[in-house]
Amino acid sequence: MHEKFAADGALFSDAKAEFFLSIRPAKPAPGTVAGYDSDLRIIGEISARLCDVDFGELRVGRLTGRVLRSAFAEFADDHAAASILRAWSAWNRFMNFAVAEELVDGNPMAAVPHPKAPSKAPKPFQGDGTAQTLLERIAAGAREARDPWVERDLVALAFPLVTGARSAELLGVTLGAFGGSPGDRRVQLTGKGGKTRSVPVEVPLERLVDAYLASRMERFGAALPLSAPLLVNTRNEPLQRGGLQYLVSQCYRFAGVHDRVSRGALVHTLRHEFATRLAENGASAHELKELLGHSSIATGQHYVESTARELRMTARTSPTYGVLDTLLADAAPLPRGEGSS
Repeated sequence: MHEKFAADGALFSDAKAEFFLSIRPAKPAPGTVAGYDSDLRIIGEISARLCDVDFGELRVGRLTGRVLRSAFAEFADDHAAASILRAWSAWNRFMNFAVAEELVDGNPMAAVPHPKAPSKAPKPFQGDGTAQTLLERIAAGAREARDPWVERDLVALAFPLVTGARSAELLGVTLGAFGGSPGDRRVQLTGKGGKTRSVPVEVPLERLVDAYLASRMERFGAALPLSAPLLVNTRNEPLQRGGLQYLVSQCYRFAGVHDRVSRGALVHTLRHEFATRLAENGASAHELKELLGHSSIATGQHYVESTARELRMTARTSPTYGVLDTLLADAAPLPRGEGSS
């Protein structure tokens, strides 16, 4: 046992620091670490107040089932079920660490109730043809904005619809992430835990990106280096998570499809739409895992490379490519910005 924990009642702050040190070898995503830190701090502050001590003086031995149950009950008054479940998971992992380090005799989280885990069922658009309606209406300028940018909005919607990218993966795409020869393009996505995967990009999306980059050059007049993010806001700053969510929700509303989006799903609906429609067209579970990044790239890279043609054929069956083909049928190819190939 660590020397500074030898005495009974280790400080919570010391135990928390050791906990984060213990999970570093697993290389959790930065967002996971930040979430754990926030949840441990908030519940810890409530617990300290319930124990009538300063937060810096709170000791792990005071974190009984009764104290934590009361702290979570207070936390639940101002937080949604998903936030409560996430905090419970963080505390359960922390208290398991405390048990392993012999800071407490048992895990008190068994005494703390928590909401049921949300359904893992896919949440694509409700109703047939919704993705097509969305793209067609946004292409026609349905979204009202102070500074409308149809080309950018279409890429933000179409990219996850034909690649299955998560919102964080989409926001992390740079112009240098695109590679391959014309007609055989791929884009590199960085997923959870820093894992990467290479996803096929077909000609309609290439042309949509070309049109967007041309409009971006026209707007801002600056060369586009390979390190530049794919998606930016109207001030030419990298688009952030909140901005992407707002953009997508606005597109849903002005396209009249907001009532076809499952509760609690926004950008992720586009990813679910991608996977669901491919499955309907005969994609295997393994192909979907590869395309969606659910399998390990580190151990499966050789298989991905050997089946690149099969994966491309699977991704090509996305109905959204047919929609993009229609939208771009009469448009002349536009040159990419400098360094964006």
